[in-house]
Amino acid sequence: MIKLCVFDFDSTLMDGETITILSSAMGKDKEVGEITARAMAGELDFYESLIQRVRLIEGLELNKALEIASNLPFITGASDIISYLKSKNIKTVVFSGGFHIATDIAQNKLGFDINFANELHHKNGILTGNVGGEMMFGDSKGKMLKRLKEFLGLSKDEVACVGDGANDVSMFKEASTGIAFCANKVLKEVATHIVDIKNLNEIKKII
Repeated sequence: MIKLCVFDFDSTLMDGETITILSSAMGKDKEVGEITARAMAGELDFYESLIQRVRLIEGLELNKALEIASNLPFITGASDIISYLKSKNIKTVVFSGGFHIATDIAQNKLGFDINFANELHHKNGILTGNVGGEMMFGDSKGKMLKRLKEFLGLSKDEVACVGDGANDVSMFKEASTGIAFCANKVLKEVATHIVDIKNLNEIKKII
């Protein structure tokens, strides 16, 4: 019986990539998008890709970044699936290689229980191009899920994960149910279930 469900954020609960949407305000969305696509396909080291992409939004005003983060679009069924899981007493957690400015706002809107992500460093109201946090590396999600399972006293069989990219592989290995949602090939290869319909309500058929 599943007691914990961990979601990726970008392109899983949110319809797009936060860093690409932020970079559009700097006219760098094409460059950032290309790096993101390669990272999610497992062609680039996640940490290196994250550092490269965040450098490209150096100079963006924090208030502008917060405004953008407050208006990110969600995947169809995002609110429904969180409500559904909570009705079954399943804890819902978000692990994001993106940023707290987006996931914290989404937590208030969607109602998941907690989120782990990265922080965009800023000084005098301007993004510095530096980043730090809990989800900086390609294996960060797996390590965090292992610790969370130990803390909550959960077995692998009691955990499900939903994601789309290469940096979700490590957390899939810590769960008995791994749902690749409109995902890259690299994640589909380690998934127990594949959903190619862009509607999170499809997960109700699995959990």
